[in-house]
Amino acid sequence: MRRIDAIVISIGIFGAGGLLYLVLQVVGIDSTNAGIWTQAILVGGLFIWLLTYLFRVTNSDMTYNQQLKDYEEAVLQKRLEEMTPEELAKLQAEVEQEKLDKRKKQE
Repeated sequence: MRRIDAIVISIGIFGAGGLLYLVLQVVGIDSTNAGIWTQAILVGGLFIWLLTYLFRVTNSDMTYNQQLKDYEEAVLQKRLEEMTPEELAKLQAEVEQEKLDKRKKQE
């Protein structure tokens, strides 16, 4: 996220809080209670956002992790495309041998 995006989001949240305050006053809630409810809703929203952020962090579902995974897959795909048929056959034989070895160890 760019710095300007963070600034625009912050201004938008600030504006939404002000708009919510005005809407609550128009509905008939006095200014003190409207302010309290506005703050409670904004803090609740912040808390929910924090929980989703922590959930994404613990599951390694962050943008950086996804970009790194995509990059690694692209590099491996490029390497596979550059391999000769003999090298591919050799690699496939090694993979099959590792699978057999793994099965033998499990038994």
